Amino acid sequence: MTTLEVWVTGARPRTLPAAIAPILAGAATAAAQGEADLLLTVLAFLVAAALQVGVNYANDYSDGVRGTDEFRTGPTRITASGLARPAAVKRAAFLSFGAAAVFGLVIVVLTAHWWLLAVGVAAILAAWFYTGGEKPYGYMGLGEVFVFIFFGLVATMGTAYIVADRFAWYSVAAGSAVGAMACAVLVGNNLRDIPTDRETGKRTLAVRLGDRGTRVLYVALAVLAVVSVVAFAAGTTWWALVALLGLLPLGGPLRLVLSGAVGRDLIPVIQGTGLAGVGIGLGLLVGVYLA
Repeated sequence: MTTLEVWVTGARPRTLPAAIAPILAGAATAAAQGEADLLLTVLAFLVAAALQVGVNYANDYSDGVRGTDEFRTGPTRITASGLARPAAVKRAAFLSFGAAAVFGLVIVVLTAHWWLLAVGVAAILAAWFYTGGEKPYGYMGLGEVFVFIFFGLVATMGTAYIVADRFAWYSVAAGSAVGAMACAVLVGNNLRDIPTDRETGKRTLAVRLGDRGTRVLYVALAVLAVVSVVAFAAGTTWWALVALLGLLPLGGPLRLVLSGAVGRDLIPVIQGTGLAGVGIGLGLLVGVYLA
């Protein structure tokens, strides 16, 4: 690999749907309140994207130096494979977090909501300590909780708030819909890695629930997404039910999960679930504008 290819691999661009989906959902919530601001929406996306890339590099570094990525069935990790020095990967993570902080600061200056700085700091700390630090919460089965909070509720409600300058209860529904899909991506990933994570002492939620329990959780998250879309539509416009079409890419992943697929056969689950998240966010936005 060339140097650029190595860093693109480490950034894992295929995970960016997790950053796109909540921004679309937040924009839909603001639009339902009669507000729109392209600049603030783009800045919110840049914050989310930089955090996503940062957490990918941070995970690559932390798992690599711990040795938990030594035997993987998923995408290449640049630290564990020796493609990049650990210190360089760690630096890339911090640079990404720094970019997120800069974009976030611009939002704070433009909106004059200085309390959002605390939210930004919390998001960066959550990104680092997912697998970083002495007691990473991702190793304790709490990864899904934080993903739901930050890549679901916080990103969606935050985007809606900076654009509309007020909260609406249905922003919780929008955040829950895309947050459920973000969680489902992680669940699919951890379902695939149960054997290796168990051996290396990585006690993810999937390891704690076991194979069957994790598959049930994945289905439950899909149901939560549907219920949340309906709740959003009930609070805004029934045109928002267009977002249910965004769940069509979830058909294949659900079949794989329910059929007992394992290992590399579960990789399409991660990809399809990410697309479903974007589909929901885009569907909510289109539905509101159709109304």
